[in-house]
Amino acid sequence: MKKILIIEDDLSIAELQKDYLLMSGYSVDIKTDGKEGLKKALSEDFDLIILDLMLPNIDGFSILKEIEEKKRVPVLIVSAHSEEMYKIKGLNLGADDYITKPFSTGELMARVNSHIKKYERLQNNFEPKAKLLKIRSLTIDETDMRVFVNETEITLKQKEFELLLFLAKNPNRVYNKEILFERVWGYDALSDASTVTVHIARIREKIEEDSTNPQYIETVWGAGYRFRY
Repeated sequence: MKKILIIEDDLSIAELQKDYLLMSGYSVDIKTDGKEGLKKALSEDFDLIILDLMLPNIDGFSILKEIEEKKRVPVLIVSAHSEEMYKIKGLNLGADDYITKPFSTGELMARVNSHIKKYERLQNNFEPKAKLLKIRSLTIDETDMRVFVNETEITLKQKEFELLLFLAKNPNRVYNKEILFERVWGYDALSDASTVTVHIARIREKIEEDSTNPQYIETVWGAGYRFRY
């Protein structure tokens, strides 16, 4: 059974999320305190974490930063803050997705299911040999979800890896943000251009020698992005 951790100080919202997740067959833990939520997230293995930003003792951004440094798990932010600056900061710190309150339970479940299924497919690749993509000094291990630059391993979040892999497997073609969102996140109707933009920026910071002059993922102004093979 897949395990989900909800870190949310509004117990009524957390219980609503829990009820729908239980009906879908998930095991759910709830923590209403930031400090306790972080401790739980780091001490146990979860398949996904639903995280609020405004929490007592430790805020959601601080929790997200700790998780990003120490665990590999999809994180879905659910917050009352709808301003773009909060979304960008959350995505920059490693969140895989962002939903604003009030939210529809159908949207929440669609995103939870999507992230868990994609993460599971990437984690449970039973190919006996690694599938490697080698482009100059960059190596992408598709089987084990690992990326190396000059033989030094670079840590990517799930969506960063999926986005890089998609572009690298489809080189020299220009994709706009909406297409990339649809291909990687899987639901174009909920597209947010800042999500793709932020993930591209984070990938560049990790794989490029100079992120301001990228050699792998190019920006084609007015059109989108292209991976240079």
